[in-house]
Amino acid sequence: MKYLVKGCVVLLPMLFSGQILADDAQALKSKLATLDTLQAKFEQTVTDVNDKLIQQGRGVFSLAVPNQFYWHLQQPDESLIVADGTDVWIYNPFAEEVSVLDLNDAINASPIALLVHRDEATWQGYQVNQQGSCFDIKPKSIDASVVKVSVCFEDETLASMALEDQQGNLSQFVLAQQSPITDAERNRFHFVVPEGVDIDDQRLKSVD
Repeated sequence: MKYLVKGCVVLLPMLFSGQILADDAQALKSKLATLDTLQAKFEQTVTDVNDKLIQQGRGVFSLAVPNQFYWHLQQPDESLIVADGTDVWIYNPFAEEVSVLDLNDAINASPIALLVHRDEATWQGYQVNQQGSCFDIKPKSIDASVVKVSVCFEDETLASMALEDQQGNLSQFVLAQQSPITDAERNRFHFVVPEGVDIDDQRLKSVD
């Protein structure tokens, strides 16, 4: 469970959008420019540094520019991540707890931020290298918890994503049934705290 949730959390920031590899970065920007909104189902596989299977999961996710994201892990254990454009809500139904993060803190955590973030300063923090239909994205900071994120396309369709952390764990996401989001479906980016759920407000801690 912890690997699946960790994968979702560190993927979240990239889903918010030197001259080195500038052409590859521009090619990725062009691909992402067609993904102002997206919803899809995903299958997740997590393996360790020895390629041993750790966990598997499945769920649905949605994104919308700017800075809105919905990630619902349905199996093996349910969890929900919602970015509403200002804050990030991480809900664990089993523990009856929700954590709240400032969106900027989440964006700074991983190169997955580039998917829905169009700010040039954010892009400057990463190196992009195109490998065929895939793009490898690496943070320039040595302190980043994610060492590499790869996104792959089939023509203009986002087909898969992969994330490698500092421990060598690899989370792979295969996407299916992609479609744009309608205006009526945008309410999924608004999280309502269920009654009786404890709130861990990380925004207050960051201010302190």
